[in-house]
Amino acid sequence: MKMKDCIAVVTGGASGLGEACVRAIVEGGGKAAIFDLQADRAGALISELGSNVIFANTDVTSDESVQAAISKTVAAFGGINVAINCAGVGDPAKVLSKKGPMPLSFFNRVVQINLVGTFNVIRLAVEQMVKNAPNENGEKGVIINTASAAAFDGQIGQPAYSASKAGVVGMTLPLARECADYGVRVMTIAPGLFNTPMLAILPEAAREALGKMVPFPSRLGNPSEFAMLCRHIIENPMLNGEVIRLDGAIRMAAR
Repeated sequence: MKMKDCIAVVTGGASGLGEACVRAIVEGGGKAAIFDLQADRAGALISELGSNVIFANTDVTSDESVQAAISKTVAAFGGINVAINCAGVGDPAKVLSKKGPMPLSFFNRVVQINLVGTFNVIRLAVEQMVKNAPNENGEKGVIINTASAAAFDGQIGQPAYSASKAGVVGMTLPLARECADYGVRVMTIAPGLFNTPMLAILPEAAREALGKMVPFPSRLGNPSEFAMLCRHIIENPMLNGEVIRLDGAIRMAAR
């Protein structure tokens, strides 16, 4: 599959990693639908990038919301052959703090958005992809999910986040095995420390200190580097059923 042939849905596409993917797809000649709740940011992107981008106000945890967003994309662009899942939250909380045990509602919210929301988009995107005509490799679509280095070496305060991202890692292979029958590949990227809105709230000095924790290059990752990997996954038909750590060789300490 070539970028110019992409009709992609990108969750969390209004900012951070998702925004970088939308930009890369449009710059490569493809079309992208932003599935997000940030209407203002999405509108600014559409004004900049033009008619090859649309916005669908989307709650990834809602069946009806994602169904409506998928239908809007198909109506606008004629189909879907790429889904990139970047929507997520990284709120930290200890299992036991001075306020008492972690509220179960907190854990549920993180898992619902990061894991259930990712699966919700996958299942409805695959339903559309199987309708596509296969290319010369028999391919009908590509799914790219976002996990995290925290899926493997989560820190204190990340039990909910790590569990949700480990779930994304864990479903990659079984999804790829099933979707092979449909001509759809499934891949997951596990980024390390990236310069996204999750880290933008920190002071510059704190972000520089985090960047120095990365062995090489000793800096925060750029969202465009995440998008570069997404492009390679889309265009390389042998990448399937795997999780790629994109983290500069960082292994997170306990704190």
